[in-house]
Amino acid sequence: MTDKKLVFMEHDGAIDDLLSQLLLLTMKDVEVIGINVTPADCFIEPAIESSYKILQLFGKEKISIGRSDKNGINAFPNEWRARPEVINALPTLINERYDLNPYSLPKAVDLLIDKLTFADRPVTILITGPCPNLVEAIKRAPHIRDKIEQVVWMGGAFRTQGNVQTYQHNGTAEWNIYWDPESSKELFALELPLVCIPLDVTNNVPVNKEFLSKLAFQSDHYLSNLAGQLWALTIDTIPSYHYVYFMWDVLATCFISLPEEFTLEEVKAVVSDRPPNAGQTQLIESGHKLKIAVDVNKDIFYHYVLNQLKTEIRLQATL
Repeated sequence: MTDKKLVFMEHDGAIDDLLSQLLLLTMKDVEVIGINVTPADCFIEPAIESSYKILQLFGKEKISIGRSDKNGINAFPNEWRARPEVINALPTLINERYDLNPYSLPKAVDLLIDKLTFADRPVTILITGPCPNLVEAIKRAPHIRDKIEQVVWMGGAFRTQGNVQTYQHNGTAEWNIYWDPESSKELFALELPLVCIPLDVTNNVPVNKEFLSKLAFQSDHYLSNLAGQLWALTIDTIPSYHYVYFMWDVLATCFISLPEEFTLEEVKAVVSDRPPNAGQTQLIESGHKLKIAVDVNKDIFYHYVLNQLKTEIRLQATL
């Protein structure tokens, strides 16, 4: 259908990224034209395997996956990055066929340039990880900028505390931006039609036991069962004395289909690229124009996620 929204997804293989990919594929008004995987909050090979298996569940193996070999300035903890290894051993995924050679995949930047160049209408770019592939793609092929309808990025902490707690940092940054603050700074400077879904709004949508209990009641649906297994893995992913797990990337993904349920604010901001606040997104009048989400209808959001996870994917894959 030509009226479907074209979406290219950039993710970095963590649990919430894979849940976001799964959710995106359930959206009937969306056509996914490509997926790039960046080894930020993941090790690349198992994350590619997870991404491919999720595509296979939907009968969408022909969607191209791009492989990014970029290394961020500030690495994610290895214990977080190793999660895709566990994910691929889950009962719902372990027996899914995997015959993709991860070393034969196109380079992420090349795939992004190709898909935008030949798209027959504007493309929304959904970023649930860091942004360096997009920044490099525009540098190499400036013409693709005209093909970008919107960039939706789970990133930033504008009026709230960040979630980076590490040496030589004051805790003001959000991880997707902190991983590569230089590329993040450049992306803001490009002044694309950018919407950030920052911690300011994701802090309102935790993965709480009430939600997981409702999800468990519909576990006879394949996707609900898989999602429940994935979210269960987050219980010890982030120490509770730091912060709890939130619907970071999942909320950003829902913006694709539920933009009217979000309250946006147009701001001017910059990204700091030096310690002790590297990666901090700072509101400043001399900054660059972008929009940030400041609120969301939580009830509709949670209901939407639960409903989408009832999608009968096995039937879809045989059509």
